Amino acid sequence: MNLLMCPVCREELLLTDQTWRCANQHSYDVAKQGYVNLHVVQHKHSKNPGDTPESVQARRAYISAGFYAPLQQAVVEKIRELGVEHLLDIGCGEGYYTHAMQAEVKQCVGVDIAKNAVQIAAKLNKHITWVVGTGATLPVLDASIDLCTSLFSPIPKQEILRVLKPNSYLMVVAPAIEHLYAMREVLFEEVNPHESHKFVEQLQNEFELLEEYVIDAPFVLQQADLKNLIAMTPYAYKAKPERRQALEQNQKFALKGQFQIYLFKKK
Repeated sequence: MNLLMCPVCREELLLTDQTWRCANQHSYDVAKQGYVNLHVVQHKHSKNPGDTPESVQARRAYISAGFYAPLQQAVVEKIRELGVEHLLDIGCGEGYYTHAMQAEVKQCVGVDIAKNAVQIAAKLNKHITWVVGTGATLPVLDASIDLCTSLFSPIPKQEILRVLKPNSYLMVVAPAIEHLYAMREVLFEEVNPHESHKFVEQLQNEFELLEEYVIDAPFVLQQADLKNLIAMTPYAYKAKPERRQALEQNQKFALKGQFQIYLFKKK
């Protein structure tokens, strides 16, 4: 089954000889790395939207060290339990979670606005359709998806409603209250709690909340991992430079990742 949609005319895209093409002859070549760019010029607000190459590399190094593996496992187990076929991962980044999800479904699409992240993701898993695209126009057809996932990413509600089949699912992962608390305490004079419950209020009219639970992942970081973690978060530029530098002097630092998982069903 073809899932991809032309971002210009919204017709179905078919893949022939490494080119995705619609009935109106709009065409998009698969890059040599194995992804397709469906983020068309008229939808762009900047030349290189998304994360900076530095934050992408830092996140890749940090995540691949396995500190967030408990979250990856929890997400995969829930997908296995749901028994869905067609999955869209919104804001897939370098593909750490998407790669693990793919084994549990028939077809998997990973989309991210940051081309440099998708280029890395495409090397991970050739069985996933990797797309450079935007949440403003998700690159899949109406009512084609059984499960949308958004891990630490935006939730384009109207687009998610469009692409989900009736009675299908949305999984949202957000930082929980204690997520990286010790680090935020060092970086900021005042620590603002994460407000993950705002997603529930935002979605309550169109989605039923089926489950919510928290995953804890305590760990101790060596200095290099700590620097990568700081570089991959918004804290890198929000904190005062002297506070960031003081934190980076630590040879070891104990932290806890805490993740809030929500599972919704489309009403």
